[in-house]
Amino acid sequence: MGFPKLWGRPAPTASTGPDSASDLQVVHDGDLTYTRAQAHNGSGVTYQEAVGAPVESKSPLGYHVGWVTVIFLNVNQMIGTGIFSTPGTILKRTGSVGLALIYWVIGIFLAIAGFAVYLELASYFPNRSGSEVVYLEQAYPRPRHFFPIAFAFYSVVLSFSSSNAIVLSNYLWALAHKTPTEWQVKGVAIASYTIAVICVIAHNKYSLWATNIIGGVKILTLIFISITGFVILGGHVSRVADPGANFRNAFEGTTNNGNDLSIALVNIIFAYSGYANAFSVVNEIKNPIPTLKRNGAISVAIVAILYLLCNVAYFSAVPKEEFAKSKATAASVFFAAVFGPGRAQDALNALVLISAFGNLLAVLIGQSRLIREIGRQGVLPFTEFWVSTKPFGTPIGPYFIKWLVTIIFIVAPPAGDAFQFVVSLKTYPDGIFFVAMAIGLWIIRYRHKRLNRERPAFKAWDICLVFFLLVQIYTIATPWIPPKGGPYAGEVSFWYATYAVVGIAVIALCGVYYVFWMYVLPKIGKYRLRPEILSVGDEGANTHRLVKVSLEEVDKWDNEHDEAGRLRRRTEYITEVGSVEKSYST
Repeated sequence: MGFPKLWGRPAPTASTGPDSASDLQVVHDGDLTYTRAQAHNGSGVTYQEAVGAPVESKSPLGYHVGWVTVIFLNVNQMIGTGIFSTPGTILKRTGSVGLALIYWVIGIFLAIAGFAVYLELASYFPNRSGSEVVYLEQAYPRPRHFFPIAFAFYSVVLSFSSSNAIVLSNYLWALAHKTPTEWQVKGVAIASYTIAVICVIAHNKYSLWATNIIGGVKILTLIFISITGFVILGGHVSRVADPGANFRNAFEGTTNNGNDLSIALVNIIFAYSGYANAFSVVNEIKNPIPTLKRNGAISVAIVAILYLLCNVAYFSAVPKEEFAKSKATAASVFFAAVFGPGRAQDALNALVLISAFGNLLAVLIGQSRLIREIGRQGVLPFTEFWVSTKPFGTPIGPYFIKWLVTIIFIVAPPAGDAFQFVVSLKTYPDGIFFVAMAIGLWIIRYRHKRLNRERPAFKAWDICLVFFLLVQIYTIATPWIPPKGGPYAGEVSFWYATYAVVGIAVIALCGVYYVFWMYVLPKIGKYRLRPEILSVGDEGANTHRLVKVSLEEVDKWDNEHDEAGRLRRRTEYITEVGSVEKSYST
């Protein structure tokens, strides 16, 4: 166990020759070993550290993600429940309309910076789906399997979409004109999420088509709200007596409390978080980097413009004090103020319901690939359960774990605090891992340059990377500042920093899981863990599987297998070309 030095190494050496499965080139750089791989998605030849899951040359999930789907995978996750539910919380925490709008603009720059960071990382590994899983795995390959195991534990434990399901339930009850009990809200949330899971399990291509259609409905809904805002500001809605009231003295009431500002930023991050969703399906996209660069940017631009226009519409129609109390039904309050409690409000609430359901589908699709990629690293038990795409050509194992964990998080928290606590809970460890990912991009750049690889297809501006890093540091530092009214005056009824403590506890448990899995159990069982490559079915799916090798057999295993777990050939011929050593096995 140990971290490799980034300096003072001898020059990298390369060995090439036929592998048991393919022509494989291996480059050694200190204690790091890079393998050459190419997929059928048109991404070209890439190199990755051997500890990572093997590249699937043919995607077992197909190549159904075109440019339209790239746009709507992002749009569906960004325009989910955030713009319909969080504006009230953001206004309450910032204290003024002016600062609230500034926060929404900050969200645009955060989305642009984050998108640039993800795009550069994808440029280094364009034949691997799973986004953060791959980038952390490749940025921190030592200690061996540490980041895959830590991120696997965290991702599975916090793999939930309960907040979106709860918002969907709230809007459904608003549409029914009934005041639900706590368990009625939870029951409808469970039923809605179960239906979404069944849809994505049944058929991969059709579920992607569904996200495209619902994404179109979402954009039309936000366009309608935006146009309504202009009509209100023009003085053509009799229900709104003074549409400019909230914009006069726009910064009146602005808070300077760090805790309030942190919670507002957490909600902004939640509202824009879907800008990276399409990076979870990179290996299902033909010519992924040009497609993502063009159409991912389009998705961010569409959402950024509509978010600002919708917030202006909200503030033009609803008094500041009333809107700040709206919490998870902000859009419904807007509809009631403009159209009254009639059919028009019901129709628009129905559109928000469709939007929330599309968000569930998009998040399920993206997160299933992330969890599947974790399974392909070999660090979870029952490897085939996570990796197999049988019988419907969809990753049923990851979908099932998403469903199970989401149901638990719907049922467990108190209904009144569920939305804010659950949104905040995952954000804190997310921030920690995003800090590691941003720093990891600099590390990957250094190694890429050291190996004399050609420039990636996209490179983010350093200012984007620095801004992305600083925002993540801010989100994990400021939540510890107590709210104005004391430790129990936060957004939830219990201690204000509970979500941060729970988030840190999850990170600590990740480390415990790693030590237990990699060191305690092998010491007790007198074995070592070694990777091997396993084919799963005949659709192109493959995976790493960590196997137990007895201490007596470790040397023999290492002689017969390379660092990636492939069988070596028996006879090896070594030649020297310049300063680079090449070996050919037969």
